[in-house]
Amino acid sequence: MNVIDTKLQDVKIIEMDVFGDHRGFFTESYSKEKFAAQGLDFDFVQDNHSLSSEAGVLRGLHFQKGEAAQTKLIRVVTGAVLDVIVDIRKGSPTYGQWEGYILSEHNHRQLLVPKGYAHGFVTLTPNVNFMYKCDNYYNAAADGGIAFDDPNLAIDWPIDIKKAITSEKDKNHPTLKEFEAENPFVYGEI
Repeated sequence: MNVIDTKLQDVKIIEMDVFGDHRGFFTESYSKEKFAAQGLDFDFVQDNHSLSSEAGVLRGLHFQKGEAAQTKLIRVVTGAVLDVIVDIRKGSPTYGQWEGYILSEHNHRQLLVPKGYAHGFVTLTPNVNFMYKCDNYYNAAADGGIAFDDPNLAIDWPIDIKKAITSEKDKNHPTLKEFEAENPFVYGEI
């Protein structure tokens, strides 16, 4: 198991051992014991799975607020995505900064996204099976998001975002600046 730090505070890329031969491959995608040995001790309680049937599907940028905030361990089972996260924790050294990571069925990488990050992705291929573990249950009343096309964030999506396949909900999230007044995330407190 290889844990890679990123330039964003507290975000990690996880590479599990992959054993392949002429039949395919085997990987242990998660082991609580191995993660804890690396200082990544989370009590994951829910697994989520989405299918995006077309390339150009853009989902996000999402988060759960308050007591429902979630740490996520993300991976792609089939296909490829550009996974994007934005640090929205007030007072964080990387507040308002974003990074994108290619996650795919071929690189087997996983992304550990801490509480206080907005998260989204765009599919680079058709038929993307996207899975993630959460350390808290989904709560519809705590659901939140920021605009994937926030001009101040200037996320470099690899598609024309005007042609993105997205939901009405995701088209109407506030910018990070518009969200600041109600932002409950404070660095060091979550």
